[in-house]
Amino acid sequence: MLVLIGMLACALSLATTVSRASGTGARALATEARVHTLGRRIATLQRTTWRWQRLMGVPLTQTEGRTLAEMNVHDITGAVELWRRRAATAEARAHHPPHLRAWLCIHRYEGSWTDASAPYYGGLQMDLSFQRRYGERLLRTKGTADHWLRLEQIWVAERAHRSGRGFYPWPNTARACGLI
Repeated sequence: MLVLIGMLACALSLATTVSRASGTGARALATEARVHTLGRRIATLQRTTWRWQRLMGVPLTQTEGRTLAEMNVHDITGAVELWRRRAATAEARAHHPPHLRAWLCIHRYEGSWTDASAPYYGGLQMDLSFQRRYGERLLRTKGTADHWLRLEQIWVAERAHRSGRGFYPWPNTARACGLI
């Protein structure tokens, strides 16, 4: 009988250990899945932030350089929130170009945002050399300006303005808008 009680205690102890180990394993798997999900969210927010920053022609925000493996769940959650704020800030800034009213006035005298009439394309009537110089990435990925979003066309024009060209690529319409 004593042997039977000893074997029963041993079996119970083993069952408890297995139960704890499987609980620990389940928690580890759940944590790993959460880290993976949060990591994907960070990557998405980084791409969003950098897309808006590229459009505006500003330097891309750098990462801290730490990998997810070097961070705990709390730190990773904080990184998600940080990149969420960065993406929201970049998007808000991109939707308010510095000379928006001026570009909209110029557009009123130019073509449709989807105007594909060569040699000038889009709502600000950009020729190919202008697009190559100030919107190379968009030209390569989307084609001519008539395929770009209105905001993309405006930011390309803003890049030309920042480079020192001002509103002079649109001499007649800029004059009509009182810009030169």
